Amino acid sequence: MQKAFEYKGGNVSYSVSGSGRPVILVHGFAEDSRIWDCQVDFLKQHCLVIVPDLPGSGLSAYSPGLQSFDDFADCLLALSQKEGINTCIMLGHSMGGYITLAFAEKHPGCLVAFGFVHSTAFADSEEKKQNRLKGIKMMDEYGGYAFIKSTTPNLFSVAYKQRFADKVNDLIENGINFKKEALQQYYRAMMGRPDRTIVLRNSKTPVLFIAGTEDVAAPLNDVLQQVHLPETCYIHILQNTGHMGMWEATDAVNKYVLQFIEDTE
Repeated sequence: MQKAFEYKGGNVSYSVSGSGRPVILVHGFAEDSRIWDCQVDFLKQHCLVIVPDLPGSGLSAYSPGLQSFDDFADCLLALSQKEGINTCIMLGHSMGGYITLAFAEKHPGCLVAFGFVHSTAFADSEEKKQNRLKGIKMMDEYGGYAFIKSTTPNLFSVAYKQRFADKVNDLIENGINFKKEALQQYYRAMMGRPDRTIVLRNSKTPVLFIAGTEDVAAPLNDVLQQVHLPETCYIHILQNTGHMGMWEATDAVNKYVLQFIEDTE
């Protein structure tokens, strides 16, 4: 079921499927809620799955007043309150992981568990910040779609790109729907986010990590440096998989997420 609520002057769209324990799935950069479709179809048989379009993505309006991932975390809190949810499990892909971690820091009592699907608690390095600035400049010069077209193929493993070129192209073409201002907003928030490894170290709830051996956006080595920090950690490594395990290794991701949900009941 598709729903919406007003937040910071714009409508935020989200879907609700299934029943039972609430699980919120947060998409990443230049994506929308549909990136999780295969997980929703599977998980809705076991729990209540809520998947938002973050402000500026999908059917949700761009909100220029949102400056940091703390602001986006507050948006997810408002969504939870709208649905009458006191506690949930939250999982984020890539940028969605950054927002999930901001949520865990600001609203820890609202989570019974949280996790990262190809994401990290580290802040951007100076080199990464400079690359993001170049990306913002490229969007100014050529538009958001051109930027997405040049960067999206790098998110997938070589084998997946060769076998499913049409699906990769579909994700690229979805980039037409993004305002460049929204994409730039996300990039500035990424640049400004702090190192939040302390949140992992202090977590009293279980934490899930799903990583790919061919992920260049959230390298496996970075993830492995963090998995020892939480008191209770689940780590799953997807072989021959890039940054998009939800598509590249759907069955494995579904299995690991469901196991995490069931183990934290």
